[in-house]
Amino acid sequence: MWVDSHCHLDASEFGGTSLVVAEAAAQAGVTAIVVPAVHKSNFDTVIHLGEQRKDCFYALGIHPMYVPTSKEDDLLLLREKVSALMAGADTQKKLVAIGEIGLDYFVPALTQSPLKEKQEYFYTEQLKLARDFDLPVLLHVRRSQDIILKHLRRIKVRGGIAHAFNGSVQQAQTFIDMGFKLGFGGAMTFTRALQIRRLATDLPLSSIVLETDAPDIPPSWLPEGANTPAQLPRIGKLLAELRHLSLAEVAAATTANAMSVMPRMQRA
Repeated sequence: MWVDSHCHLDASEFGGTSLVVAEAAAQAGVTAIVVPAVHKSNFDTVIHLGEQRKDCFYALGIHPMYVPTSKEDDLLLLREKVSALMAGADTQKKLVAIGEIGLDYFVPALTQSPLKEKQEYFYTEQLKLARDFDLPVLLHVRRSQDIILKHLRRIKVRGGIAHAFNGSVQQAQTFIDMGFKLGFGGAMTFTRALQIRRLATDLPLSSIVLETDAPDIPPSWLPEGANTPAQLPRIGKLLAELRHLSLAEVAAATTANAMSVMPRMQRA
């Protein structure tokens, strides 16, 4: 059993073949895929994927890179969607987190006023939403770990996942102490990714979840844009090799970690 804790299964790169891609992942041993929204325009799309396949779950949120084109009213829409889903029938209980939310300080334009402040506003408002509904968060933390953590200390949520983690050991430990798991995926498969590999090797296995971020962040054996959730077991094999563990041990541990940090997935 494998859980892909972060996969943009609805992305246009898949050319409308999302269900075929998900089935190929299932055949490869991926038993659950979490699909985070990025903008109001794909809220209903990721919900529909969750309705179509029993192994697809979703998160709703506004990605920091989509903040420039988002309006404050979109936060109200998000709250309304989450409220309705949390009160809905069993078939609507596949909402497992608020995400993908966070801060991106890699893109230069997003670090300048007024977009920097707008990013923080959207991030903190979505943290409040997660707090209010007791949902974990899927965090985008690109070059922004310290500011992400600053707001998490102020706005308490039930934990979540720091997606595509590439921070320091100290930052990793702070996330872990706050109830978070750390997401590792294709970047870990590159031999030059020394810091990511050190973290994946040395951090407690109980703090690690696996992800593909497909179609993005392809592993070393695939070209850009060709990533799929079916690659997750091979990524897991690399983690097993780094940690000198069996494949079964890594599959069981990372699956249990994903289920524990997103408990609605296990209940659904």
